[in-house]
Order: sequence, then C-alpha cells, then structure tokens
Amino acid sequence: MTTATAPETRGFQAEVKQLLHLMVHSLYSNREIFLRELISNASDAADKLRFEAIADESLLDGQPDLRIRVDFDSDARTISITDNGIGMSRDDVVQQLGTIARSGTADFVQAMSAATKKDANLIGQFGVGFYSSFIVADKVEVFTRRAGLPPEEGVHWFSDGEGEFSVETITRPERGTEVRLHMRDDAVEFADEFRLRNLIRKYSDHIAFPVIMAATKAPGGEDGDADQEPGDETVNTAKALWTRPRTEISDEEYQEFYRHISHDFQDALTWSHNKVEGKREYTSLLYLPKKPPYDLWNRESPRGLKLYVQRVFIMDDADQFLPLYLRFVRGIVDSNDLSLNVSRELLQQDDTVDAIRSALTKRVLDMLEKLSKDDPEKYQIVWMEFGRVLKEGPAEDFANRDKIAGLLRFATTHTGDETQDQSLADYVTRKQDGQDKIYFVTADTFKAASASPQLEVFRERGIEVLLLSDPIDEWVMGALREFEGMEFRDVRRGELDLGGADEKADDEDAKGADDGAHAGFLGRLREQLKDEVEDVRVTDRLTESPACLAIGEFDMGAQMRRIMEATGQKVPDSKPVFEINVGHPLIQRLEGESDEQRFGDLAGVLLDQARLAEGQQLEDPGHYAKRLNRLLLELSE
Repeated sequence: MTTATAPETRGFQAEVKQLLHLMVHSLYSNREIFLRELISNASDAADKLRFEAIADESLLDGQPDLRIRVDFDSDARTISITDNGIGMSRDDVVQQLGTIARSGTADFVQAMSAATKKDANLIGQFGVGFYSSFIVADKVEVFTRRAGLPPEEGVHWFSDGEGEFSVETITRPERGTEVRLHMRDDAVEFADEFRLRNLIRKYSDHIAFPVIMAATKAPGGEDGDADQEPGDETVNTAKALWTRPRTEISDEEYQEFYRHISHDFQDALTWSHNKVEGKREYTSLLYLPKKPPYDLWNRESPRGLKLYVQRVFIMDDADQFLPLYLRFVRGIVDSNDLSLNVSRELLQQDDTVDAIRSALTKRVLDMLEKLSKDDPEKYQIVWMEFGRVLKEGPAEDFANRDKIAGLLRFATTHTGDETQDQSLADYVTRKQDGQDKIYFVTADTFKAASASPQLEVFRERGIEVLLLSDPIDEWVMGALREFEGMEFRDVRRGELDLGGADEKADDEDAKGADDGAHAGFLGRLREQLKDEVEDVRVTDRLTESPACLAIGEFDMGAQMRRIMEATGQKVPDSKPVFEINVGHPLIQRLEGESDEQRFGDLAGVLLDQARLAEGQQLEDPGHYAKRLNRLLLELSE
C-alpha cells in the first residue's frame, strides 16, 4: 500500500483522553478481552456489509465470502485482526476512532475514575470496545477502506494513546479493516499462536463468520522433505449460536454470546432460547442481565433486540419486538417471515412483527415468573435493578396487566422492612376476614410512608398496607385497579373504608355521633382554615396523632401531580381535607380555646404538622416558626 497524503495529526476528544489514561493505567485484571472486542467489531463490520449488499451487490467486489483473520508476529511483537467487511472512509475513521459518539461517556469516565476496580466491566456498555486495544498495545494502527470506494481512498490511522492520533490517505486494494497492535513489553505473551487460538475459542467461538488463522506448519514426510507450507484454518465454530439445537450449546457458550451482543462483562442471570415453527417461523434468544445499562432510565435511548432475517443481520436495537417496559432485556430475534430489505418504518406496520412482539413479551414475562418461583433470590436481583422499569408495564400493556401485577414486589407493614420483596399474592394470603381491598400509602421515602399517621388504625386492627415510595407508584396503582378481585385503595383517599359490613357500620355510627357532638367546633375550624382546606371532619383513621390530611375521592395525589408538572401538563387545583382526632389532648385543648389568636395559631400549627407528616414542603416555613414560637412563649410564662 502507498501513502497518498502526508499524515494529519489531531487531538482526541477530551473524554477519550481520560478513557485512554484509564485503559493504560488501571484496567489490567482481564486484559485478554481486547481480542474479543476487536473480533466483535470485525463481526459487526461483516454484518453491516452483508446487509448493505442486499441493496447494492457491487459492494462485495466479487468477494462474497466474509471472514475475519487473526495474524501475529512474535519477533515484531504485533497482532493483527483483519476483516473484509464494510470498512471505513476517512470521515468515518476520524469520527469513530477520535471521539466516542454515544452519550454517557462522561459518566463512564467519572465512574471508572472513582472506582477501585481494576477491571474492564463497563467498557462495552459505553461503546468504547476499540479502545481496549491500548490495554495491551503501546501503538495501534488501523488500515481501512470502505466498500464501494476506490483503492486510492484507503485510510491509515495510528496513535500511541497519549492524546493525539494521526490519519493519512493511502492506497489499499482490499476493502475492510485491519487493526494492528504493537504490543507492550508486558503483553507480548499474547503474540503467541496457542494463546490466540485459546482466546478465540473462549470468547469468539459463536461468531457467525469464520475466524481464520494460519495453520500450524506440518512436519515433512519420511523422505526428509522440508516442512510443508501452512494453509489457513478456521478456529471458531463459525455458526450462528441461535441456529444450533439447545442440547448442543453449553451454558458457557450461552453466556459468552450474551457478553458478545450486550457488551456486558458479567454473566446473564438467565435466558430463554426458543424456535417457533408453523404459521410463523422465527428463533429468539432472550437474556435477563444482572445490572442495568447506564442509560436505562432514558426512555429515548436506543434499545431493543438484534434483528436477523434468515440469519442475515438487519439492525441493532430493533425496538418493535418488545414493549418499552422490558427495555432491559437483551437478545436476538431471527425471522424467516420478514423481507431481507425490511426497514424500521416497515417494521412498524407489519402484522408479523406484532405477532412476534406479543409472543416475545409473553415469553419474557413467563421467564420472569418462572425465575420468581424457582429462584426468588435471583428474581430479587432483577427486581432491585429493573423493578421501577417493570412498573411501567400495567399502564402500557393492558393485555398483560394481571401477569405483570404478579411480578411486582413491595415493602409492606407486614415486615416493616424497606426491602421490596412481598408480592401481591403474598398480601392476599394474609388478608383479614371480610377484607376486600388491598391498601397502600404513597410517600417520597420509605420512612415517610412507614411513619404516615394514616396507618395507625390499620396497625391497630392488624390490616397490612403496602408502603410505596417510588415516584411512579401512585400512577402504577391507578393502572392496576385490582388484583384477584381485590380493589386497590389509597389509605389517604376519601372516607376510610376498612371492609367488613358490621365493622364499617359501627365506624360510621361512631363517626356520625362525633360529628354531631363537635359540630360547633368543626364549623369554627372550617372558618379558620377555609382558604387552605376543602373541609374539616372527625377522622376514624387516627389512634395516636391529633390530625392528618386526606385527599378527595377523585382528587390527584402528590406523586401524580409531580409527574404531570414535570411533563408540563396543567394540574387541576385541589385542597386537602383536614381530619382531626377528637380524642387527642391537643384537639381537646384547641376545642376549648377561647382566645382567637391562640386558636388560629394552634389550628395553623396542627395543619402544618399534618403537611410535614405527609412529606410536603411548607409554603411559608417562616410563618409556621413564628406561630410555634408564640405558643412556646405562652407556655413558658
């Protein structure tokens, strides 16, 4: 190859400089992953060429056999990984090898800089697998030409990883890419045939393209001929893993394939490999990860399964095959019923896609349900990492609402523990005689929910309450509505209803008598607080606290108000109901107060305390402090 232009030197993007520093100085424990990452990149390049060649066969240059080659030179201390895939243009090289295009890189660098880990567990999650080359190499060269461009538009990129890279135009007859590593003194062990073959079989056996190495030289025959000239041989299986029978695939092969498609350096928790034949034919291989990707909470980030059609790669992140609340699932789907030139727009209008989506969604939910029954400890890992995403399901997937409800986990007053490990089925088995509702309370934190005054009567009567503290919990409960015939009921909403006809009638009779006996006091309190509350009434929720706040039967709760405000939607005005415990000494003191100033101060302090118990912010904390100080001074006189 010949150089057509003088090298142009450029600086790396700032995040890349930090990343390369980490690669060189910190990530040593699993250095062998560099080969896996480079072979995966080569496989992706071959996949992309095969897909683009569907529309433009000339890109293949009369060489339709796609392959990856690994060479080494022990004397020169180099290793080369070469593919005849799609290749890169000069602009591609500058963009892809000089910057990290995917968002979240700064978070990755910050996390790795602060961590004490000495491994590369996060590399692939941020799309920076190429840079793992610098773990073992003190200089990296890339020779490449994009398919369809003339030989004169080849590109040579090189860098020592110290902050700059150089790029020049060369003549390169072959399409595709060669990555040449000049090994560090402490990494020359990798420039060895036996070591490289073992690493290829360990990490890249599942790659669907042949990974080629020069065959070991064969000794001459008995006649003393010189050693025969070596040929080439395929080191890996070179067959798409999902096309093989499940009985022929080991757990380690499944795990390695997961790491290949997900760029995760941890094992998957579990997986489901299934082939469907009949009216529709497709194969799916779905994995549940142990840890979420860095961008899980961004609903706009690319996510989805890898799509193949008749074993031809079509696209990454095909989001049409699973609903958004299952965006943490990784895997592939290979269909025989879709066109090879299918586009993202066509996928959105295809009945076959809808049918596959429905089936795959059910398969994932069944996989989660099976895991929850067979291995609760593993399922608890799934719940702690992905539970808040799964909670989006009841509102987004009505058809599977009941199945999703069975997968949800909660903290409850039954255990009093913050761990969300109680299912709705568990709750139902512990319900009281005559209880026909599942009670819950929402708050900003578990402690606030657990300490809510509204729980007092439930604790007294031994009725279990779900303690909800995730920001979307109120929205989730509104979407669920019921479980196994039991309606969900917010303990703060409307009149208290504990179920059980006799008990309810007794409560209503007692409450009615209290309302009548304290009618004058209630009217006086309503007048005092008329600008701040919808109503004042005697409560049957409290046994220890003097007062609490309730919301109207059809009013919006605090969590839903925040969600709507965050999305820019107009929130309807509403006021809480102020409920008082007429048996509490503070309420009795308030009822007997004749001084209007002290009556107003006491009433205002009790209302603000009820707000604070709800976890609310006071609109005028200074006014609350002044009222409280006046009362304290009077007590000290």
